[in-house]
Amino acid sequence: MKTRLLGGIAALLVAIIGTVLLVSYVQNADKRALSGTETESIYVVQKAIPAGTAADKIAGMVTKKEVPKLALAENSVTDLGQLGSKVTSVALMPGEQLLSSRMVEENAFLGPSRVQVPAGLQEITLKLPIERVAGGILKAGDTVGIFLSLDLASSGADGAAAGAKLSKTQQTFHKVLVTAAQYSDGAATQTGTADSSAGASQVSSTTSTKPQGDGSYLITLARNSADAERIVFAAEFGKIYLSKEPGDSPDSVKGTVDAAGLFR
Repeated sequence: MKTRLLGGIAALLVAIIGTVLLVSYVQNADKRALSGTETESIYVVQKAIPAGTAADKIAGMVTKKEVPKLALAENSVTDLGQLGSKVTSVALMPGEQLLSSRMVEENAFLGPSRVQVPAGLQEITLKLPIERVAGGILKAGDTVGIFLSLDLASSGADGAAAGAKLSKTQQTFHKVLVTAAQYSDGAATQTGTADSSAGASQVSSTTSTKPQGDGSYLITLARNSADAERIVFAAEFGKIYLSKEPGDSPDSVKGTVDAAGLFR
C-alpha cells in the first residue's frame, strides 16, 4: 500500500517537474530564436482594440515584446506616454504592432458613422420618422433629395376662399450629403469602413436599420447657410421627406406640385 502511494507521489512530482521544464522551454524559445539578433522592445496588440479607444485605455490590451529591428514597422510605439490623449483611428487586431500613425487626436476622429463636412458647408440635423428617410436605409456618405411640403394660407386671389389652405410640395434640393445617420437615442444606424472619395466618405452598411429610441431618425446634412435656413423653416412650419438620391441620378426640373396640378 505504502509502495503504491509513494509511487503515485513520485509520478506526480515527475509530471509537475516535466510541466515546469516544458513551460520554461517554451517561454525561452523566443529568446533563443532572437539570440544574436538586434531587437527592440515595442508594444504589440494583445486584445482587439476598437476604433476610437483612448490611449490611456489600451494599456491592458497591449503587451511589450522584443521584435527584431528588421521586422519593426515604421512608427512603432515604444512608450505609451508618447501617445498623449490620442485615440485609435481604426480597429486594431491582436498580433499587430501598435503604431503611432494609427492614433489621432480625439477631435479628429470621425468614427464609422460620420463623414467629413466639405469646406464651406455647415451641418444641420433633422429628426424624422422612418417613412420620411427612405425607410431608414440612409447612412453617412449617402446623398439625398430633400422634398419640402407647406400649407399656405390663400389670399383669395386664385379663386380659393381667403384663408383656405393651399398645400404645395417641391423637391427643393438635390444630392445633399448625409454626414451622419443616427437613431433618436444617438446610436449610429449604420457602421462600416469609411473610404474617402470625392470629398466625402462612403460607408458600407453592416448593421440592421431597426429603429431605436422613439423610432425616429436623426439625419445630419451638409448645406450652406441660405439652404439651411430654408430647410429649418420647412421643418418648423411644414414637412420634410428625404429620398436616397445617388450622385448619378438625373436632376428633375424644379417645380411645385399642388392639388390643382397633381393630375395634369
